[in-house]
Amino acid sequence: MSHLSKRQFDMLVKKYNGNHRIRKFSCWDQFLCMAFAQLTYRNSIRDIEACLQAQAKKLYHMGVKGNPSRTNIADANQKRDWRIYAEFAQLLIAQARGIYQEDNPFSVELDNTVYALDASTIDLCLSLFPWAKFRKTKGAVKLHTLLDVRGSIPAFIEITDGSVHDVNVLDHLFFEPGSYYVMDRGYVDFKRLYRIHQHLSYFILFSRTFVTMPCRNYLQ
Repeated sequence: MSHLSKRQFDMLVKKYNGNHRIRKFSCWDQFLCMAFAQLTYRNSIRDIEACLQAQAKKLYHMGVKGNPSRTNIADANQKRDWRIYAEFAQLLIAQARGIYQEDNPFSVELDNTVYALDASTIDLCLSLFPWAKFRKTKGAVKLHTLLDVRGSIPAFIEITDGSVHDVNVLDHLFFEPGSYYVMDRGYVDFKRLYRIHQHLSYFILFSRTFVTMPCRNYLQ
């Protein structure tokens, strides 16, 4: 946690009024508990509570000043403004990209940033997640990920229901001038691809049988 900027986090909490009428379990407490859960592979809120309460005397030294009970964690996850953590994640991603981009030997050969864009479908039980529209008898969400190849770090993640076509995520991306975007043929939409060209970026479309490399104003 020493790598994280508490000052930047507090600014985001203030921006979205995250600690309004909160007395015992702050946004920072919630973040630390969920970070602990992620790093130690906890399976449930009950699991998080049991592990943290087993070392209750050490919580203060971890920075957790509130009570990490199941009720407090569940209420915080349900009611706190998600934008606090989304924007904080973007700050951490930018920090991590700067640290790890030189660790990938592939980066030595590249002067510009290269991104890989793809989507993964995650099956869900339709009776438990009726909002996850996919098929009549099957639910799913789709995870759209833009990966910085030099550091293997996600630069953009969008979660939609399973029925959303992969190509629609291009409407939500900000294209960096001079960067390369590598995609499969599921992203073929010339109107959307032309937008990449307008931002002075490049894209590479590939499949098992061919590679198409539009470079600014021509196809090669």
